[in-house]
Amino acid sequence: MALFKRKTVGKPGEWFFNVEEGKVEEGPQSPGKNRMGPYATREEAEHALQTARERTSEWENDPRWHDSGTPRAGGQEEPPGRS
Repeated sequence: MALFKRKTVGKPGEWFFNVEEGKVEEGPQSPGKNRMGPYATREEAEHALQTARERTSEWENDPRWHDSGTPRAGGQEEPPGRS
């Protein structure tokens, strides 16, 4: 008996971006490791990579998340020398 044989079925109107094939899918058609989403619209899914780049840039440039001994979210300090 095979484990995990059941296929995930999405809801109509859920959109995903398949990063391996570079295409938009309605419902989770590809393995989870290859997709981003769900998104509410096809257009949001089409821009998944750009959205991810923007969010990563915001995070990388947020002074609260730098490992320089400065206060981080929640008021905790990151030890100096950690990277």
